[in-house]
Amino acid sequence: MLTVVSALAVLGVLIFVHELGHFLVAKLCGVGVEVFSLGFGPKIAGFTRGRTNYRLSAIPLGGYVRMTGEDPRSEPNPQDIPLSFTHKPVSRRLAIVAAGPLFNVFFALAVFYALIICAGLPQMSTMVGNVLPDSPAAAAGLRENDVITSLDGRPVAQWEEMVEMVQAGQGRTLQLEVNREGGNIALSLTPRLTESKNVFGEPVQVYQIGIQGSPLGLSVTYIPWQEAFAPAWDKTWEAGKLIFISIVKLIDGSLSLDTMGGPIKIAQISGQAAEHGLDSLAYLAAILSVNLAIINLLPIPALDGGHLLFFSMEAVSRRKPSLRVQERAQQVGIFLLITLMVVVLYNDIMSLIQ
Repeated sequence: MLTVVSALAVLGVLIFVHELGHFLVAKLCGVGVEVFSLGFGPKIAGFTRGRTNYRLSAIPLGGYVRMTGEDPRSEPNPQDIPLSFTHKPVSRRLAIVAAGPLFNVFFALAVFYALIICAGLPQMSTMVGNVLPDSPAAAAGLRENDVITSLDGRPVAQWEEMVEMVQAGQGRTLQLEVNREGGNIALSLTPRLTESKNVFGEPVQVYQIGIQGSPLGLSVTYIPWQEAFAPAWDKTWEAGKLIFISIVKLIDGSLSLDTMGGPIKIAQISGQAAEHGLDSLAYLAAILSVNLAIINLLPIPALDGGHLLFFSMEAVSRRKPSLRVQERAQQVGIFLLITLMVVVLYNDIMSLIQ
């Protein structure tokens, strides 16, 4: 039950934020909105205020904002032309379409910002937790609970910083200063080039010294609200970069389609995150929000990115693509989206079976 509720909550919030972006900017640009729907298919509940029908629909896998005059194949009533999406300048149409993905990015940034202020930033010190046997660290004499304070005369306090310095050394011998039981000792070691796997499961060559971090070195740093924007943006940027690289790898074939997940996978992950608390669920929602933004910006007809592509072409050429071209592109886009949905649902089902 927790899995279902958490998944619906996360997806509902992300869909609402996305469609709210389209809705608010459409209103700001003077475009009438006929329907604001969370979900697709038959209407479950709703109400009408002004000219807009706000509704909850049966299939919670998306949403939509239907605007006045949005369909270029039909001419709106003369009194509705001032509110028609199609009759607005291309710059306003670009802004309305781009607002959905941008609101998802803003939402992720806001969530990361709130988490950093309320829960702090977890950081790992350079305290040694475990020394692997037959490693450069073991040969150099490093021990559990040693704290590495400098590498080659450069002070180091965070684990990630130390890892970067080891990689930058490209295998040359490093001079370490270590704090052991209150006293400082000097050691030297030569990192070993070993094969590991990156976040995509691909084999990579990295330099390692053979130590693992200590749980005793994990701490939380609280950052003033006025300084929290920069790390929040860094987390948003890193999430977006990782998702973009994943999409590129899927396209060039270096990442298998088997790694893709759909609504069932999202539900499983949401349930696991919810078990670890609201912070974990909020963090997952921020990651998925960036994911939703980037996927929607792909230049595929039927997605926001496809509309942005056509509007950009119109802005450059000073004329709209023909209806025939738009319809064919929409058909291709819908075919691609259906194919993608079949793949991710198949992966989800096979994952459950396995």
